[in-house]
Amino acid sequence: MNNSNTNKAKKQQSKETIKKQIKSSISGKLRRYFAKTVETATDEQIYKACAMTVRDEIMDKWAKSRENLESGNQKELYYLSFEFLIGRSLANNIMNILKTEVYSEALSEMGLDLSKIEEVENDAGLGNGGLGRLAACFLDSLSTLELPAFGCGIRYEYGLFKQKIIDGYQVEMPDPWLESGNAWEIERPEDSVEIHYNGRIEEYYEDNRMKFRHVDYNTVIGEPYDMPISGYDSKLVNTLRLWRARSPQVINMAEFNRGDYAMAVKDKELAEVVSQILYPEDNHYEGKLLRLKQQYFFVSATIQWILAKQKRRGHNLCDLPKYVQIHINDTHPTIAIPEFMRIMMDDEGFGWDEAWDIAQKIFAYTNHTIMCEALERWPVSMVETLLPRVAMIVKEIDRRQRLFLGEKFGGDAAKIDYMSVISNGNVNMANLCLTTCHSINGVAELHTEILKKETFRDYYSVYPEKFKNVTNGVTPRRWILKANPKLAGLISDAIGDSWIKNAEDLKNLEKFAKDEAFKEKFAEIKCENKKKLAKYIQKANGITIDPNSLFDVQIKRLHEYKRQLLKVFHIIYRYKMITENKEQASLLPETFIFGAKAAPGYHTAKLIIKLINNVAEVVNNDPRVNDILKVVFVENYSVSIAEKIVAAANLSEQISTAGKEASGTGNMKLMLNGALTIGTMDGANVEISRLVGSENIYIFGLTAEETSNIYASGRSGSGEVYSQNAVVKMVVDSLIDGTFSKNNQDLFQELYRELVFGRNGFSDQYLLLRDFAAYLDASHSAAKDFVNPGLWNQKAIINVSKAGYFSSDRSIEDYNRQIWKLEKL
Repeated sequence: MNNSNTNKAKKQQSKETIKKQIKSSISGKLRRYFAKTVETATDEQIYKACAMTVRDEIMDKWAKSRENLESGNQKELYYLSFEFLIGRSLANNIMNILKTEVYSEALSEMGLDLSKIEEVENDAGLGNGGLGRLAACFLDSLSTLELPAFGCGIRYEYGLFKQKIIDGYQVEMPDPWLESGNAWEIERPEDSVEIHYNGRIEEYYEDNRMKFRHVDYNTVIGEPYDMPISGYDSKLVNTLRLWRARSPQVINMAEFNRGDYAMAVKDKELAEVVSQILYPEDNHYEGKLLRLKQQYFFVSATIQWILAKQKRRGHNLCDLPKYVQIHINDTHPTIAIPEFMRIMMDDEGFGWDEAWDIAQKIFAYTNHTIMCEALERWPVSMVETLLPRVAMIVKEIDRRQRLFLGEKFGGDAAKIDYMSVISNGNVNMANLCLTTCHSINGVAELHTEILKKETFRDYYSVYPEKFKNVTNGVTPRRWILKANPKLAGLISDAIGDSWIKNAEDLKNLEKFAKDEAFKEKFAEIKCENKKKLAKYIQKANGITIDPNSLFDVQIKRLHEYKRQLLKVFHIIYRYKMITENKEQASLLPETFIFGAKAAPGYHTAKLIIKLINNVAEVVNNDPRVNDILKVVFVENYSVSIAEKIVAAANLSEQISTAGKEASGTGNMKLMLNGALTIGTMDGANVEISRLVGSENIYIFGLTAEETSNIYASGRSGSGEVYSQNAVVKMVVDSLIDGTFSKNNQDLFQELYRELVFGRNGFSDQYLLLRDFAAYLDASHSAAKDFVNPGLWNQKAIINVSKAGYFSSDRSIEDYNRQIWKLEKL
């Protein structure tokens, strides 16, 4: 037997041994934990036995990683984020330990199907949209690149909400994703900390120095739960630490014994509500207060834990910048800055200047929006009541910063007030970050330029060295290798598998864009993925869609600036053209797929969801267009649903108002899977366009500079478009002519009035009507190309080949080179 055959035999023998171990472990866990066999166990029990088997292997690596960090002197990253949209963990972890094939075969030999077992797992309810998914991709990349890091957030009991569509309306339901437990988390009660709210501050002198004592406060216990974050083929397992709120008092026995059972548990319920819901509605005082409580809760717990850990390791807190980097992901965790100052001064005895110098060196900030309404502000009075000592520190930061700005800008009181941490009775969280952090970064080239030239222009003039760009990315492991394994296999057969850990190697795929055999296989895989999605939609929505149609996809958070309404107008236009027998009507079969959640209090966004579903009801039931147009709104959009959609999509809708989208990551996931982008020159679309070339993307509409000039002029010009363009008028009038609201013609009156009349003389705030004609032209170009499969697949393959730049590995390497300065473990 030659060496090659010997090696093959050894690999096969090793594989059989591993499969035997897997089967034995799963069977053993079913017996020991559930007193069941494979034949008698429920799907839930089989999933848990599989998860525990995978977890055992990850645990060994995790323990070694923790031990190495504990005994070493390496700098660690603490990534503070209000969201971590990690999705399901079972298949992802199996993939990361390089055992997808062996697990699939072992389970098959037991009469089980890995893909069906995976479906049993609940998506973790820890995020909402792009912000949370980006944080999850970053943790994956940090582990894969073997850079030591901790994700830090809240263990939401119910997450955001489970979306149900009832009579076309979004209805929010609790999402009890933890009701069956979480097989991946480990409770760490030994690291529990106290978080104090309300009360008052007493001043006293000690050692010739004024000190402060917090008294009469309310206490919530922060109890940590850790989840292992494995990397692909990596020795390092990082940690996602999530904090659960717990009352220090389980029950008030005095109240209980008096028979007042509701009061007996009131304090417990009030304490623990802090970690129940992601983004409690904040259009009322109580909602705002709860959200501020949440933010302080997890950052206070995290800062206490970080400092205690450094002290336990024997590190002098003066040297903290050598060992710690704290990254603030958007403004939600900003209260960590004054909380750090509070602990360093009140508990550790540092003076202001020492503590401030350390804070400036360890904190960095990523901005995710240029929209002023999304830059958080908290009423000073609320901060004073809830966090009295933190409020004192924020005021002192503001006082010192005003003195500094006064030296820079002289008597320009308006500018100083605009740039200050506190103004108009509010604490401006973005300004607190800008004042403190040693690094401020945007998340796409255009976004960063807008931050420097517009949003934070004055701060950029003072601190130009702080501003950096790190374009977002997504992990190719989750978004091709797991979501689209057959495409991953085709790519690896063509160029090798180095792209999995070095996504830039996808560039080697470009030479196959004109290879007819490769294009045919590429098309077959896309068609198979479309059939799978069609099957899911048939089961979930009861709608039959044609896998040969153009799958036109818009999946993202529902917000007016993302312009789902513009997409609806295109569908209405197509419907009207066909049903009115217009000569120019295209008869290309198209399936329009939406996935989105709207914030519970965002009335207009929820009304747009209703419109999408009403349009779907009319279009899908009209025999005149039944073989041509279908509209689908996928309920309860999530990471696991996104994996199905991105693998099947042909056309990726990235049509935000130019200058409004910071980056986007959905555009990257869809591009990575061979969908062509139709979009404005906004966010990362700018970089996608440059990489793939104008012939391989469908760009339309106003530029960011043009939209900025329109807003500055105070007039959108949309009224003139409406009155002068018959097509625009026809589409907009369909909102009020009963076509899509026969039982209530006033249902969409608000949308109509906003577009035609607007507010304060400015109609159509997000410039849909100004861009509509250009959007129709771009959509027509895409449809025309789609009917030429050879050309379409060539363009799609080029898109995949250029997607390597948008790997989260590259993003993390950029962060590390420019900001964090971590060393590989």
